Amino acid sequence: MASNGRTNLDDNVVVIGLGRFGGQVADSLLRLGHEVLGIDESPKIVQQWGDRLTHVAQADSTDNDALRQLGVHEFKRAVVGIGTDIEASVLTVLALTELGITEIWAKAISAKHGKILSSVGANHVIYPEAVMGERVAHLITSKMIDFIEFDEGFAIAKVRAPKDTAGRSLADIGLRKRHGITVIAVRPPDGSFIFAEALTLVPPGSKLIVAGTPKQVQAFAATT
Repeated sequence: MASNGRTNLDDNVVVIGLGRFGGQVADSLLRLGHEVLGIDESPKIVQQWGDRLTHVAQADSTDNDALRQLGVHEFKRAVVGIGTDIEASVLTVLALTELGITEIWAKAISAKHGKILSSVGANHVIYPEAVMGERVAHLITSKMIDFIEFDEGFAIAKVRAPKDTAGRSLADIGLRKRHGITVIAVRPPDGSFIFAEALTLVPPGSKLIVAGTPKQVQAFAATT
């Protein structure tokens, strides 16, 4: 459990709500080398994370005093993974704002929920269900192996290299001229990654990591 003597390090992150979304964020932060203070109101969930997180505590995240006792005010960044309990989600973001947290990432389950979170201090609102739903829809309706849309008008996809590219260089293939997409990397069948250059060869059976507009990458995937 955190104490009032916690050092204020920018690399440390507090994650409130250790359900599926918050837990995945906390676990990923740990693997990236960050210290994480996890907070959840459920004793069972806190016990589950007790041996995994740097610090974990059971607390009411809407209570400013409880958060201050845990040293949350010493953190620069916080993630609020509470989704289904909208009132608790909003009040938690408000409490973090009042404690002076400068970067607050909060999960929202609807556009209205997201607007409220932004209005009470969330700097970044995340819609994990919507993002995943759109991603899956793209994968279902195309030949793409994976797809991520970073912003409107820009996407990265993993696709199978067309058969006519086998053994040829990217310069010779000319995918940007033909399809408007940019090849970022080539992944041969052995699983390695080769960052794309003009003379990079495409081994038979490779996959390509390409970037472009969603329409461009989906149209290119249709040719594979």
